[in-house]
Formats: sequence, structure tokens, C-alpha cells
Amino acid sequence: MFLEDTPWHVEWMGRILPQVLELASVHPEATIFTLFLTPETPAAAQGAWKEYYRKWWMMTGEHLSPDLLQLVPELAALVPPARIFQKTIYSPWLGGELHAALQREQVERLVISGGETDVCVMATALGAVDLGYHVTLVGDALCSGADETHDATLKVLGDRFSTQLNVMSTRDVLASLA
Repeated sequence: MFLEDTPWHVEWMGRILPQVLELASVHPEATIFTLFLTPETPAAAQGAWKEYYRKWWMMTGEHLSPDLLQLVPELAALVPPARIFQKTIYSPWLGGELHAALQREQVERLVISGGETDVCVMATALGAVDLGYHVTLVGDALCSGADETHDATLKVLGDRFSTQLNVMSTRDVLASLA
């Protein structure tokens, strides 16, 4: 829904897709996609999300093609062994399933790519920091609806949380994994 021609289209998502695919392809068995799903109707949403989806009614399940609520085909081809955790809010942490799975696997470090930097990525990064993970944001494998908020988010997160979070390029992350 963010790559295709929808009201939530993120113009430069297509530009980062090769980097995201390259990162995920290195260790698909350790790759987790957090898939944002919208409710079927605004009334099905919780609390303040009802008003949000009244505004964005055209992005609810009753109006969207089911294909738009899936991973893009290039990434979906990695599943399995890559896994998908679905979420209906910005953060993937509140349900507890993702954190429990990572704890069972004794994961301590997360490499985060995708979109949007100033929304879901920020919620994911801050939640991960709160839970004690060391976070690497892959700057050239992140996208947002606006350059200004993307840049500002990376600066704030990188500066403010510098002992728990760093920002690296795809090339540098891949070199560190070699």
C-alpha cells in the first residue's frame, strides 16, 4: 500500500527496495518483516485509531485490494525462511509476540530497514531501545514521505540514543555481517 499508487504512496520506497532486498537476502532465516495492516472498517479500529481511519477510510480493508495488504513480491519471495509479524499500529512491540520470539532466539541486536522513518521505523526503534536491543538503522534502506522528517528523525535518533542506536549504510552493514 506504500509502494503502489494509493493515498499512502511513499515516493521513494521503490528506491530503497533494492537495499532492503539485499539486506534481507543475506540471512533470510534471521529476517523478520513487520507488516502493517489496516482494519476492515474504521469502526473496527481501536480508540483514536477510529478517527484516524475515518479520515483514511479509503485505506481500510473494505476499500483496498487484498494485494495491497501483502509484502511486495520481491520480499515475499524470502518467506519462508523469513518471517512476517503482522501489526495494526505503528509499533510491532505492543502485542509482545515479536519480543518473545527474539528473546527465545537470544537476539540482542536489530538491523532495521523499511518505511516510514518518522512513523513505523521510529516506533520500532524506540521500542527496541526500551526493550534493551542495540539498534542499527540502515539509513539508505529507510524511506519516508518527506525528506525533512526522514533526515530529522535519523538525526534525533542517532544523536539522542547514540549508545543504544547507530545509523549505517547498507554497504557498511553488509561488510559488518561478512
